[in-house]
Amino acid sequence: MSLPAADRAREMWSRLAGSPAGFPGPGDAGVVVSPESSLCPPGWSGMVELDGAILAVVPRPDLVNGVRERLLALLGDGDGAGAGAGLSRLAVGEVLGPAELAYLDETDFRPAGVEVERLPSGHGDVEALLASVPEADAAESGLERTESPVYVLRDGSRVVAASAYRTWVETAAHLCVLTADPHRGRGLARAVASAAVADALADGLLPQWRARPAASRRVAAALGFRRHGEQLSVRDLAAALA
Repeated sequence: MSLPAADRAREMWSRLAGSPAGFPGPGDAGVVVSPESSLCPPGWSGMVELDGAILAVVPRPDLVNGVRERLLALLGDGDGAGAGAGLSRLAVGEVLGPAELAYLDETDFRPAGVEVERLPSGHGDVEALLASVPEADAAESGLERTESPVYVLRDGSRVVAASAYRTWVETAAHLCVLTADPHRGRGLARAVASAAVADALADGLLPQWRARPAASRRVAAALGFRRHGEQLSVRDLAAALA
């Protein structure tokens, strides 16, 4: 029997951070020195909050104590009072995020029940969809970097909605979704993402939804994803601690 989604997520982020102690317990914060961690760009600091606990990576040992003190303050002085850590309060200077993290247990999955088309990764019709939207939308979707089959819906011959995933440390299926602007608000994102989630679950992977836009978070909730925390990367964390 597989572990619950939250436990699998904590194990995955611990591996990405290179944390030998694993993910801390509720109300606690762990800080790991790892300049080349997969949790954030090289030389940056990265933080993940899950269910009232925070794991962070920093590029230098001299940052450890100050970062841990600040993170414990965000959590309510380490007593678990701050279930929402509010990593956005550290968003000073150049940052990536914060983005909400949501995960799905198979028993919570609410499939859309819509028939969609399956295409191989890198298919030209998906590339055409990516080229048709603003560059920022294409980057936000993450669809350019997926390796799974791509599930699509068309308007005539044109693909107007697509979803796929890429695998993280053999554990999570990181979902990527994109809908052409004129076709948004019609449930297409939920339909194609539902097929990608079903594929991931069939492969024994943990579906992960990481998003900033409210519309994307609503799609995740409709499929049964539950918000467990957020992720933030900061280029100059010393400025955020000042």
